[in-house]
Amino acid sequence: MKRYYFVFCKDDLMLQRQADGTYTIPFKEEPPTDVKPWTTILNITPLDDIEVKAYSIDTPITDHPDYEMCPLRQSYYKLPHPLYLKAGKCAELLYWDRNTKFCGMCGGHMHFHTDISKRCESCGKEVWPQLATAVIVLIRKGEDEILLARGRNFRSDFYGLIAGFVETGETLEEAVKREVMEETGIKIKNIHYFASQPWPFPSGLMVGFTADYESGDIHVQREELQKAGWFHRTNLPKLPEKLSIARRLIDHWLGED
Repeated sequence: MKRYYFVFCKDDLMLQRQADGTYTIPFKEEPPTDVKPWTTILNITPLDDIEVKAYSIDTPITDHPDYEMCPLRQSYYKLPHPLYLKAGKCAELLYWDRNTKFCGMCGGHMHFHTDISKRCESCGKEVWPQLATAVIVLIRKGEDEILLARGRNFRSDFYGLIAGFVETGETLEEAVKREVMEETGIKIKNIHYFASQPWPFPSGLMVGFTADYESGDIHVQREELQKAGWFHRTNLPKLPEKLSIARRLIDHWLGED
């Protein structure tokens, strides 16, 4: 029986080139690479009733007529969307597997109990994959301006939206207000849920909101942001990539989604 094999080398995903120039995920009866005796091959939720497997390799595939390595983010532009989403889930579970080899309670070895849980061989503690939940918000000022910011950890010169992780004991809406106040010093109102997005870099869930400016002047939190300001819809800076919920929020505001 053929199945999808999602093969990763660090943060790169192995893609299969097709005759028409498009890309897919290897769809074979057996793994598309040599598999070591100690390699863990994960069983992932099927895609359209097709089995899905995932595993990691130590050395990237090079100079192969059918395969090439691609960073997971960039695979968004090469793979059909369902395969890209499944690749993200595979990456998250492989990351979880690598980081749960030993029990956090007693230090014993953890072994798979189900496809998405592990149990300690010594004390019996069970663990499941954990998500880091973050909020992101598009803030409007009037009809034609939004707040955009450059984060200190941004890899290129684009501007994005205010975002941050949810803390224990707070609602998503409270997290939105707190992050905006901490990073920019302004108050917002009319907070509304927009959409959510898995963010497998390495294991996040981004929850998107829209809001309106209420009051205050911008005072940038230098530990998080390089700069922030109000931008008119006719004079926007370089924006986030299409794969991000930040861009979906901006495109929706522009009426381009």
